[in-house]
Amino acid sequence: MARRRVPTAEPEVQPPSDREDVRTPPLRPHDYTPADYADAVVHSAREAGVSPVLVMTVLHNEAYKPHHPLLERLWQWWKPGASFGVANMHRATFERVRRSHGLQGRWQDLRDDPAFAIRTAALHLRDLDRSLPRRHVRRYTRDELLALGYNTGARNMRAFARGIPPGPMARSYLRRFRANRERAAASLPDGGTAHSVATHRDAEV
Repeated sequence: MARRRVPTAEPEVQPPSDREDVRTPPLRPHDYTPADYADAVVHSAREAGVSPVLVMTVLHNEAYKPHHPLLERLWQWWKPGASFGVANMHRATFERVRRSHGLQGRWQDLRDDPAFAIRTAALHLRDLDRSLPRRHVRRYTRDELLALGYNTGARNMRAFARGIPPGPMARSYLRRFRANRERAAASLPDGGTAHSVATHRDAEV
């Protein structure tokens, strides 16, 4: 007589071990503000060794689409391959950061865990900083180049640092970064200066 198969439960997916208790982005997109994640930004920036103002300004730049997990799932259905999380990270970028820093989470966890998304973004900005030459053209600050690298990739960032002009989309990202920086700093304790860290000093050419 054939034995009956006993249903087994699906393996439980463990959340990243570094998950913090932060609020889920609101379902109504216009209620979302990166300022709600100031503590996570400061913590992640300190760990990564980058400016919290840089991280927060990137979050402001990436606030152009809804970040509630349900809405991100719908966005992914409408646009396969879209980025995930409050910092809008694509899968290929996440996998590079995950391998470089031994992260335990998955790309999909960026969608459900804002603290993990912010930490991953800060680590990515640190990696970009390490790949950016110390000397660069004077029309950009180092943080502006890192933001451009976040948006367009490390190779383009280094090209901009040499003086190659960015394209229309990168220029738009840079304009928004400059416009958002003051508001981002205002949302951080002491304007982010109390938690700033020493990075490579800007050297203009």
